[in-house]
Formats: sequence, C-alpha cells, structure tokens
Amino acid sequence: QVQLVESGGGLVQPGGSLRLSCAPSGSVFSVYTMGWYRQPPGKQRELVATITSGGSTNYANSVKGRFAISRDNAKNTVYLQMNSLKPEDTAVYYCNADLKTTNWGRRDDYWGQGAQVTVSS
Repeated sequence: QVQLVESGGGLVQPGGSLRLSCAPSGSVFSVYTMGWYRQPPGKQRELVATITSGGSTNYANSVKGRFAISRDNAKNTVYLQMNSLKPEDTAVYYCNADLKTTNWGRRDDYWGQGAQVTVSS
C-alpha cells in the first residue's frame, strides 16, 4: 500500500529556513497535483502550496515570497523550501498527492503522516 513519507521538519529560529520533502513509499503509476497543507495548534488544516505535474504553482497569501514548492517528477518527490520563517508558521505540515497506483486504478488522494515545524527563539 502506498504511503507518503515526509522528512525535514524540526525546530528553527525566526528568520531561519527549513526544507521539507515528501515521496510515495511504494510503486505508483502516475502522480498528478502534489501539495503541502499545515495545521497550526488549535486551528484547522489550511493550504500552503500546490504544484501540478506541469509545474504550475499556487500559494497561500501568507507564504508568498517566503516559501517555494517544487517537484522532481522522476522521483515523484515534492519539496517545500521555507525561508524567513515566522512563529506563526509553526504547525504540523502535511504532504498531499493526487495519484494512481496502477494504470487501471482510479485517481485518489493520499496524505503524509505530518511533519512538525516549530519556529521559536
């Protein structure tokens, strides 16, 4: 069974940088849109950024100019480069991917287990 595996979270000081990575753990047939969402403490999950298989990106206003989403289609991996981090960026960050595991299967939504990002001095 395919799972999305995230890495790269941690503790960073305000103004610092972190890079998150996410890739499927098993074999997939095709990966479509990939993205990152986050859930701050006591709040609902929210969109951070998405990227299509063709490279078109979409960002939440709160991260524009500071975060950059990218992907390596050969590795089915999505990245989130986070710069100029602020305490309000503290959240659990979840990877998301719309993918098919087989040619005959349906497209489905997959989520990672979550990576904690804490921005604090």
